[in-house]
Amino acid sequence: MLSLNLDLSNLLVGWVCATGVAVAESSPELTAELDRVAADPTAQGLNDEVRVGVRDLLRGHGYKPSGRGKPASEFLVAAAAKGDFPHINNLVDINNLLSLETGWPISIIDIDRAGTDTFELRHGQSGERYAFNNAGHEIDLAGLLCVARPDGEPFGNPVKDSMATKLNSDTSRVLGVMYTSRQVTNPDAVEASARRFAELIEQYAGASEVESGALYASPVES
Repeated sequence: MLSLNLDLSNLLVGWVCATGVAVAESSPELTAELDRVAADPTAQGLNDEVRVGVRDLLRGHGYKPSGRGKPASEFLVAAAAKGDFPHINNLVDINNLLSLETGWPISIIDIDRAGTDTFELRHGQSGERYAFNNAGHEIDLAGLLCVARPDGEPFGNPVKDSMATKLNSDTSRVLGVMYTSRQVTNPDAVEASARRFAELIEQYAGASEVESGALYASPVES
């Protein structure tokens, strides 16, 4: 389902693959849980250590994780601080709830729209771009950690996901990818967060089958 095509020893990835999901308006229970975390900074995981750790993860291959190119989790915390956190649909709201709780950016991808059942994590190449909103605005992917088709086409990253694989009313299979760093957490915690992701998708999106796990390179021994 998901493999690494890079040598990044501090990378930790939680993943979820869910089948039989239904995209719908969030239930009152999910909305209440999201609103509670959005309103309570003490329930949110994005502290200074996590912010630095995730940004450091995205550096080193020419990408600068700042300004409009900062991790998506930082935009979510900023939106929560304004007191008017958006509700999109059940799957996006689950994504946003977990991102607020952990402080980690998360991608969620429509597997069928991607046209592949296998994905890899790699760094974006010079000249690679994709549109990330309905207005056609594009993000430059050079040096940025990306979820991509094995033959090369990228669909997601810790900053902005592609419109090409955005969820819609016909979505029935999704891949969720949580990006974080050994600087701020460990594989056991990532696996636990991935299991929670899976449980929320079962509970609030009606998934008939869900798998989850963690993916990481072996740490470099000193």
